[in-house]
Amino acid sequence: MKSTEFYALAEQFAPKSLSDEFCRRYGAYDNSGLLLDSGEEAEKILFSLDLSLAAIERAKREGAGIICTHHPAVYAKLGRLLSSEPASSGGKVAACLKAGISVVSMHLNLDAAPCGIDESLMEGIILSAKSAKEKADGGENGKIPFGERAASESEERFRQEGAQPENVGIMQPLDGGGYGRAYDVPPVTAEALAAETEKTFCAKHIAVYGKRKEIRRAASFCGAGADEEAVEFAVRQGADVLVSSDFKHHVLTLALESGLSVIQLTHYASENYGFEKYYRKIRRQAGIPCIFHTDEELL
Repeated sequence: MKSTEFYALAEQFAPKSLSDEFCRRYGAYDNSGLLLDSGEEAEKILFSLDLSLAAIERAKREGAGIICTHHPAVYAKLGRLLSSEPASSGGKVAACLKAGISVVSMHLNLDAAPCGIDESLMEGIILSAKSAKEKADGGENGKIPFGERAASESEERFRQEGAQPENVGIMQPLDGGGYGRAYDVPPVTAEALAAETEKTFCAKHIAVYGKRKEIRRAASFCGAGADEEAVEFAVRQGADVLVSSDFKHHVLTLALESGLSVIQLTHYASENYGFEKYYRKIRRQAGIPCIFHTDEELL
């Protein structure tokens, strides 16, 4: 498969037009798309949230000729490409060129796409709240943990077992998508919700503030969405908890003093769940083997 052919497939689920519209409408910047075309035919595709050194090494080891990332492999201007600086963006691009690996990055378009990363974060929070409520009621723990088979089953459960979101508000709506969501969840404490969220997202570094507060409505933002606007949106939407990552101290303080509980995931954990779902959709149609890579330390 040529990188251009793969990118055409990848865009079916998250068209770049969503990123372009998001940037125009909300004054953002992005660099999604086919960022590096080696010109080589690929026999495998590796999916990784980042163009990390570990992902590049695994792609070389597995014989993957395309790496698909969420975070743009090239985001700002590259002043130099030096193999002597392997951890730099330029060094990673140079390593991919040397190995004949193409790179496709699906960023804001995948954040905002229907069933994309931000919507998947909402799904995972709802499933976690549902599981916490089942535990509190003395029933079976219906939560399905993260993983390829499990994520497929959780998606099916989300559709069929009453986990569909109710009363959803979107902070930055787009035609056919959006970013930042508020929605109703089964009533649970913030502490119980955080405990199940940790399992659902395989989160290794999670913090919860306002543990005893009862949660009936949540607001969530994948990635670096925790800012003053997010807090204002959550309060306006009547949310009881704000779920996101990368909180600056003053934003965390603002959220707590505004009456919100806070569940803080790592940036990686908040997005890897949805990116894995994206991988599963594409691998069904790619026609060549696909591999999913997780940098475990960042969860």
